[in-house]
Amino acid sequence: MKAKKVLILGASYGSLLGMKLALAGHDVKLVCLPQEAELINAKGAIVRMPVKGREGLVEVRTRDLPGKLTADVPAAVDPRSYDLTGLAMQEPQYRSSGVRELLDAVAKSGVPCMSIMNMPPLPYLARIPGVDPARCADSYTDPSVWKSFDPKLVTLCSPDPQAFRPPNDEVNVLQVRLPTNFKAARFESDAHTRILRELAADIEAARFDTGSGKIELPVKLKVHDSVFVPLAKWAMLLAGNYRCVQPDKIISIKEAVHGNLAATREVYDWVVDLCVSLGAARDDMVPFEKYANAALSLETPSSAARALGAGAQYIERVDRLVQSVGAQRNRKLAAVDEIVARVDAWLVKNRRKG
Repeated sequence: MKAKKVLILGASYGSLLGMKLALAGHDVKLVCLPQEAELINAKGAIVRMPVKGREGLVEVRTRDLPGKLTADVPAAVDPRSYDLTGLAMQEPQYRSSGVRELLDAVAKSGVPCMSIMNMPPLPYLARIPGVDPARCADSYTDPSVWKSFDPKLVTLCSPDPQAFRPPNDEVNVLQVRLPTNFKAARFESDAHTRILRELAADIEAARFDTGSGKIELPVKLKVHDSVFVPLAKWAMLLAGNYRCVQPDKIISIKEAVHGNLAATREVYDWVVDLCVSLGAARDDMVPFEKYANAALSLETPSSAARALGAGAQYIERVDRLVQSVGAQRNRKLAAVDEIVARVDAWLVKNRRKG
């Protein structure tokens, strides 16, 4: 096996996928803030995750893995020297100085690019039949950052695993709460899709040496032919993550989902039906019961809700994007409009304070 070189913008979800790639023997470069890069290069990334059948969390240190994981700042990276680029930052971050220029270089590099964001890159929407990207532009913090991308070189990978930075640890530590899989759509090109499938197969085959034996770690990369599979996350985000945002407080995902299960199902089913109307197979979507059961373990607010509670003036607006796509299909739901209005109100309040 020849090691692939993978560039990943973002060191949170980036370190999770990066760890899995390094375990499989590949070389990963994370792009992050200077202090994060310095710490990762000195100590590696540390990922803790639950493993079925084992007590506690398994800790994986990337410095001990077959592949190489390093980090750098945006200005020090040339995306042309990689086989694949991953986008694992929050959507508003791509407009920031340094990152914006690197993203444009990624677009012009000709290297296939896989987004690992809840918010699909604007050019990916051009690959979804029945969606007009131009009519979705106002859902993005700065749609102009995506102008250089060729949709054929862009795919989407749903960041389904739930992970967070433990507040009392250093920033090179990531803890996985829900170890589900990354689900990627294929590229238009067979050659580019082959890169994804090879990486997925290597991750599947890799085993982690605990010191007392080799074990299989969860969180795999699954590659699908359908462009709709990563959109399965939309229903979860609208029914849970964004409903953590209440008029005067934020609540946990568990409470948002199970506080009124019938209302949650109404939103969930509406988003699923919207995806099916675009051409998704119903089997591509996650059954509501499976999602509701998973939400029982999500006892903290979503990252979007936490960001709003902390005063963020910009967040990923998947809620607004889904509302916009629904309008293009002449589909509307009052509960979705209420979600969007609540997030809008928090952002207005935060910007006034800022």
